[in-house]
Amino acid sequence: MPHTELGGSRVRLAEAIAALSLATDLGMGQPMDHALRRCLVAVRLGESLGLSDRELTEVYYVALVCSVGCTIKMQEFTPWFQDEITAASHAATLDSRRRVDAAMFLFQHVGHGDPSLRRAQKIVFALISGQREWHQASVACHEICRSFGEMLGFEPSIQNSLGQMHERWDGRGEPARLKHEEKARAARIAHMAGDVEVFHRIGGIEAAVAVVQERSAKVYDPRIAQLFCQEASRLMAGIEAEPIWETVLAAEPAPQRWISELQLDTIARAMGHFADVKSPYTVGHSTGVAALAESAARSLGLSETQVIALRRAAWLHDLGRIGVPVGIWNKPGPLTQAEWERVRMHPYLTERVLVRSSALGSLAAVAALHHERLDGSGYYRGVSAPFIPTAARILAAADFFHTKVEPRPHRPMLTPEAAAESTRGEVQAGRLDRDAANAVLSAAGQPAYPRLAGLPAGLTDREVEVLRLMARGISNREIAKSLYLSPKTVGHHIQHIYDKIGVSSRVAATLFGMRHDLLSDLIN
Repeated sequence: MPHTELGGSRVRLAEAIAALSLATDLGMGQPMDHALRRCLVAVRLGESLGLSDRELTEVYYVALVCSVGCTIKMQEFTPWFQDEITAASHAATLDSRRRVDAAMFLFQHVGHGDPSLRRAQKIVFALISGQREWHQASVACHEICRSFGEMLGFEPSIQNSLGQMHERWDGRGEPARLKHEEKARAARIAHMAGDVEVFHRIGGIEAAVAVVQERSAKVYDPRIAQLFCQEASRLMAGIEAEPIWETVLAAEPAPQRWISELQLDTIARAMGHFADVKSPYTVGHSTGVAALAESAARSLGLSETQVIALRRAAWLHDLGRIGVPVGIWNKPGPLTQAEWERVRMHPYLTERVLVRSSALGSLAAVAALHHERLDGSGYYRGVSAPFIPTAARILAAADFFHTKVEPRPHRPMLTPEAAAESTRGEVQAGRLDRDAANAVLSAAGQPAYPRLAGLPAGLTDREVEVLRLMARGISNREIAKSLYLSPKTVGHHIQHIYDKIGVSSRVAATLFGMRHDLLSDLIN
C-alpha cells in the first residue's frame, strides 16, 4: 500500500486496524487487548510453522480483526439476551457442538431478567431453533467480515479468511462446513490463538494446553494443535506482561503497510459504520454527523487540516457505543440509573480506543467531548467551556442536531425544523456554542439562532472572545492556542473585528470593548 504523511508522521495500517480491534474486544465482552494478544500468539504460531512473510501478514491482520462480524451480529440476539456483551464473553469458552454445554449456556443467559413464564418461552424457542439461528448468525458473520475486509482494503485472501472463523477442522462448523485444509490456514491459526488467549488468561498454561488437546482434530488443525502443546511455554511467554500495543506493532511481518490520507479516511469511515450498526436506530449517524461538522467547520474558517481532523473525529466519535449492550440503546422506556451510567461512559470508551494509536490518538480529545456542554452539564468528564475546543463544540452541535432527526426507541424522529428549534434551545440555555450551532444549522438548511441583543457592530460571540484576549495583550499565537484555533483563523477574526468597528489597532479595539462593556468578564 502507498504511504504518506499525516501531521508530520507516516501512518501505519497496523495502527488503525489495531485500534479497531480494541473496539471489537469491547463488543465481545473481552478485555481490551484480547485481540492484540490473539494476534501475537497467532504470529508466533505462524513463525513456528515456517510461514512466509506474505502468509504471516495474512495471519497478522486476520487475527487482529476477525471478531468484527461477531461483534456486529450479536446485536440481533437481543431478543434472547438482555446483555449480549456478557453472553458473548461467556460464549468465548464454549464449544457450541457440545449439546450439554450449549444447553447450559442457553439456560444461564436466555431471557435473563424476564418474568419466569416469558423466560421459559424464550428458552424453549432457543432450544428448538438454536441450531438454525446459529447457522444464520454464522452466515451473517461471514458476510459482515468479508464486507469490512473489503472496506478496509484487504486483499481477497484476507477477506476470505475473515469469513471462515466459525468453521472447524472436522467439518461441523459454520456456515459452509469446510473441512480440514478447506479452511484457510490463517483462519485456522487465528481461531485457535483466540481461544488459547482466553483460556490462558483464565487458567494459565495448563488450561490453554488442556483445551487445545481436547479440541484437536475436532475444532483445531491437529498439526497446529500439536505444535502449540509442544511449545506452549515459549509461545505464551510474557503474553500478559508485555507492553502489548508496541509489541504487536513491532510483530507486523515485513514489509510494513503504510496508508494514504484517502485510505485513512476510508478506514475511519468504516469504523464509524461499525459503530453505527450497533443499533438500527443509529445507522448512518456518524456519516451524517461528519457531513454536518465538516460543512460547519469550513463556514467558521477552520483550516483544512482542522477540517479533516474534525471529519475523522466525527466518523469515530461513537466507537464507544460498541461497549454498551444494544438492549440499552434499543430500550423503549426510561433507563435505570445503572443503564444510564453505562451510556454516559461511551465517550470514555471511544477515547480509550483511539488514544493508543498515533494515527488516531490526536482525534481522541475531540471525539470524546461530543457530549460535553459549555455549562459543565455534559459527560463523561463534565468539563465546561474553557476546556472545550472549537472543533469539539462543532461536533457536539452536529451530534445533537443529527440525533434529533433520527428515530429513537423512546421517541419518533423530529422534523428538521423541530430539531433546529431544539438546538436553538440548547444555545439559549448555555449548553451549546452559538457560533458552532449556527454553522451546523446552516449546514442543515435551517435558520440560525438569532444573535443576542447588545453585541455591537455585528460582532459574533467568537469575535468577542478574541477581543477579550487581545485586550489582555495576548499574542495571536497564544490566542489561537487558548481557543483551539489556527493562528491564521485568529488573524481573520481580528481583521473582521477591525472592519466591523472601524479601527486598525489593538488599543483602539480595546477601547471599543471597554466602551461597550465587552471586557468585564473572563472568557466562559
